[in-house]
Amino acid sequence: MLEVGISAPDFELPDQNGEIHSLKSYRGKKVILYFYPKDNTAGCTKQACGFSERVPQIQEKGAVVLGVSKDSIASHKKFEEKHGLNITLLSDPQHTVLEAYDVWKEKKNYGKVSMGVVRTTYLIDEEGIIRMANDKVKAAEDPEKMLGELE
Repeated sequence: MLEVGISAPDFELPDQNGEIHSLKSYRGKKVILYFYPKDNTAGCTKQACGFSERVPQIQEKGAVVLGVSKDSIASHKKFEEKHGLNITLLSDPQHTVLEAYDVWKEKKNYGKVSMGVVRTTYLIDEEGIIRMANDKVKAAEDPEKMLGELE
């Protein structure tokens, strides 16, 4: 996990519609940048739907939500359509941004070791500085918690 107080690494990634987003294009806004393991899994769906429901309040506070996983653009599009999401989902199949943000790690599941995304949420301020970092994210609670962090 990256440290609070440092400049967030810039990136360029495609969203669920194939449009390219860079972190620097959001200067002047707060960015809730969250990393999640996989589209259409229980926890990831709760987290994405929670953020999607809170978009009006998040926008009122001058912020945007960007979700990032290694899933493809097509997978993100299906995820968006299936759940009526209104947040930006970024595709990082090469793990470039996942590694830059230190969320691509070794994980153990039922004794099996594999590489994967550690669910992590960052709050980045208007100048691109990391103001909050959390790698102990509870998927269902994260959207409300992050809304509170925008106060």
